[in-house]
Amino acid sequence: MAKPLTDQEKRRQISVRDIAGLGDVAEIKTNFNRHLHFTLVKDRNVATPRDYYFALAHTVRDHLVGRWIRTQQYYYEKDPKRIHYLSLEFYMGRTLQNTMINLGLQNACDEAIYQLGLDLEELEDIEEDAGLGNGGLGRLAACFLDSMATLGLAAYGYGIRYEFGIFNQKVTNGWQVEEADDWLRYGNPWEKARPEYMLPVHFYGHVEHTAEGAKWINTQVVLAMPYDTPVPGYKNNTVNTMRLWSAKAPNDFNLEEFNVGDYIQAVLDRNLAENISRVLYPNDNFFEGKELRLKQEYFVVAATLQDIIRRFKSSKFGCRDPVRTSFETFPDKVAIQLNDTHPALAIPELMRILVDVEKLDWDKAWEITTKTCAYTNHTVLPEALERWPVTMFELLLPRHLQIIYEINQRHLDKIKEQFPGDMDRLRRMSLIEEGEPKRINMAHLCVVGSHAVNGVAQIHSDIVKSTVFKDFYGMEPEKFQNKTNGITPRRWLLLCNPGLADLITEKIGEDFTTDLFQLRNLLDFIDDEAFIRNLANVKQENKQKFAVYLENEYHVKINPESIFDIQVKRIHEYKRQLLNCLHIITFYNRIKKDPNKVFVPRTIMIGGKAAPGYHMAKLIIKLITSVGQVVNNDPVVGDRLKVIFLENYRVSLAEKVIPAADLSEQISTAGTEASGTGNMKFMLNGALTIGTMDGANVEMAEEAGEDNLFIFGMRVEDVDAMDRKGYNAKEYYDRLPELQQAIDQIRSGLFSPKEPELFKDVVNMLMNHDRFKVFADYEAYIACQEKVNELYKNPKEWTKVVIRNIAASGKFSSDRTISEYAREIWGVEPSNVKIPPPNEPRISGDA
Repeated sequence: MAKPLTDQEKRRQISVRDIAGLGDVAEIKTNFNRHLHFTLVKDRNVATPRDYYFALAHTVRDHLVGRWIRTQQYYYEKDPKRIHYLSLEFYMGRTLQNTMINLGLQNACDEAIYQLGLDLEELEDIEEDAGLGNGGLGRLAACFLDSMATLGLAAYGYGIRYEFGIFNQKVTNGWQVEEADDWLRYGNPWEKARPEYMLPVHFYGHVEHTAEGAKWINTQVVLAMPYDTPVPGYKNNTVNTMRLWSAKAPNDFNLEEFNVGDYIQAVLDRNLAENISRVLYPNDNFFEGKELRLKQEYFVVAATLQDIIRRFKSSKFGCRDPVRTSFETFPDKVAIQLNDTHPALAIPELMRILVDVEKLDWDKAWEITTKTCAYTNHTVLPEALERWPVTMFELLLPRHLQIIYEINQRHLDKIKEQFPGDMDRLRRMSLIEEGEPKRINMAHLCVVGSHAVNGVAQIHSDIVKSTVFKDFYGMEPEKFQNKTNGITPRRWLLLCNPGLADLITEKIGEDFTTDLFQLRNLLDFIDDEAFIRNLANVKQENKQKFAVYLENEYHVKINPESIFDIQVKRIHEYKRQLLNCLHIITFYNRIKKDPNKVFVPRTIMIGGKAAPGYHMAKLIIKLITSVGQVVNNDPVVGDRLKVIFLENYRVSLAEKVIPAADLSEQISTAGTEASGTGNMKFMLNGALTIGTMDGANVEMAEEAGEDNLFIFGMRVEDVDAMDRKGYNAKEYYDRLPELQQAIDQIRSGLFSPKEPELFKDVVNMLMNHDRFKVFADYEAYIACQEKVNELYKNPKEWTKVVIRNIAASGKFSSDRTISEYAREIWGVEPSNVKIPPPNEPRISGDA
């Protein structure tokens, strides 16, 4: 196989963006060598590749600093309304290349590193992913930060600086094994610790009611140390801040221990306090009611709210003397967006500060709180909803429990007024769920305490209004909105697919980077033979490059002419990796039955992590790898079908796999995937979608035309009807011989000959208690996969459908999403003011 050109070589041949000036290149080389010497204390004789990565990272970071400081000064002078995006997860991935692109430095760095005799791509690959998220929710937060900076919003991301992010996944004998993600081991060049803004956070203790009001006393204190990471907008000189909190024990921690003379134990016990920011909980769409997790949720909220209020009160740049004393204008200057219910405690915490500390009366405090907070719902799966035991609150956050009770009482009084005597409605809408144990429903708290509640795709927002929050929607319909998710085209096109980005730029100019709707203009070239050919070539090069990567990583030879059929996402029953698996087995059986027939070849890749405690998800991984073992080693099959499990799927691997995909699998049961964002990334990068009418797939089909996606299976209405009638898996098993054969093969141990019983739990689930109705969509799925094969046989027609998809993906930019949040929830207007760079004089007045 001819070695494909590296992105670096391609960029040297042609790039319509940012031709590197000689001065820039010389300056970068000088600064690189300076950092190697002074920051890393190395010379070229002893420097390792990692030293070179750090030298480059520091060189690029230098270009951020002036813009970062100037942006913050600009916000101070203009005093705009500030947006605070609170999230327990920020799945950032790598920072170096994204920063170079957003600062317009990539080509200069490329050339400088080349002249220094180094390979930029090699250095980029040394950087650790910042894996501070599980999946969609955390990656969405990262895309949103990029868009908020690009749209010139005065925005801050607030979260936790986990010492250990999402675990690294190893696959051993076909099973997932978790490994700690020690991402900070070599240091993080992108963060700046800010010990001068360290803040206390209180836990435990008890409440005393005095003449001056409630006092929360005898608490245990943990300190929150902020670490700031710059977030550059795209070529607008705006650099916003992501502030992540790390837990530190105060120096007088465990005073009692000191007093009894056990000094050593007292110092060792500091770890207990600092464990709060030790590790990210690895669950996606699942609630695990652990005390440490509740501590994390309060920790980020308490530190963040103190910070927000300090900034609201502070008088001039860099000064901490309070000036604003009235909170009247607070909602005009502060917006707080809650990314799911994880930061829900912001609502009672803001009430506690306003009532107990700032001495506002309840009604005024409540008005300020609700006008300030807004809540994004991310799932309707019941097992994902946060419901904390009251007993845990009593112990950990006694004052917040009282405040929640008071919020609930007033809430229920309002309902009684509107619906006298409707006890069932009161029970359904209460923030407190009676039972053993009593629980606090955090979603209800968020709805009651926010002025806006949104779902993340149209179908999801509709389901939210008609099911989980039906009663709330009935009372306050004006609160409920939709904000369909989006992805940043900087990372998910310019960075990961430079070949495609250059081809698009050649045809329609480069403004699509910040106005993705312009991709519509590609429809003008739908019959342009050269464009069709060039687009197919870009895809082929990406496939070739990924094939080389797979050969190196997995030592499997794959056929780059085959359909690259890809399903990458967290492993979960609702995402139905098992349906994909059944198609693999069916395809295998068809080849075995008629080995001389011509089949359209496929390489099917499935990747994603399973929560460590999720038995079924781990078994699904084992099934996929076991089926792969059989298929990949059957000489009859040859290179017509290959099955690969992509190990340790993460942001940096997504950047490699997505540009190489032909077919994107989005096959959740209708009504279960709130939005999905991987679906959008594949669409933008020239893959076609096979999917159900679920999440944002519905809107993708609307934008591109349903004929240009491979849509199959039950709609939400069909699923609801089946729930009413009852789903009988055996009916399908008895009626569909190919399905029966596949299940019998799994059951008999064809894929686990040494342990024939290995997959009995999977078969039992599918046959007897499958909430996600895999068999009900099997027949339609297999038929739809045949339509995929038919189209792939006609490369030109396939590519035309690809063009229609790329051209229709403009809606799915996170710039569009954030503009809607800004105008319809936060009450601010995006700005295209370009702050002058550090080497130009500052603007004064209204410029």
